[in-house]
Amino acid sequence: MAKILIVYYSKTGNTEKMAYAVAEGAKQVEGVDVIVKKVDKTSLDDLLEADGIIMGSPTYYGQMSAKLKALIDESVKIHGKLEGKVGAAFTSSGGTATGAETTLLSILNAMLIHGMIVQGRADDKHYGAAAVENPNKKSLNTAANLEKEQLS
Repeated sequence: MAKILIVYYSKTGNTEKMAYAVAEGAKQVEGVDVIVKKVDKTSLDDLLEADGIIMGSPTYYGQMSAKLKALIDESVKIHGKLEGKVGAAFTSSGGTATGAETTLLSILNAMLIHGMIVQGRADDKHYGAAAVENPNKKSLNTAANLEKEQLS
């Protein structure tokens, strides 16, 4: 059974809603075990044990949260050991054109440096799922399809 780890930081609850939408989508794929964890409850061992890692953060000045960045910074200790794992990202932001894409790219850059497999989408939401403030039904649906499409 493939193990998917969804790691997130959420201050207002918006990114947390997206994390659980991502989990619901991933659970629809047969043979997948999904674990959702807040970033401060996530260890390097959790990353090593997962086959796929999805990270989510609010958008702060076009970047991920300091707490998610701290986990990524700590992951230098396991550099090279995440190679070949599937990766994806999601974010929530305060409005349009407020840095959501650069936040997603900052997460994906770290995944690529680890040698993880990241797949963009040609049709829409090229870098991952993003929502403005409290995620609406469409944003949650995009989040639910984030990993589902890569695993199918």
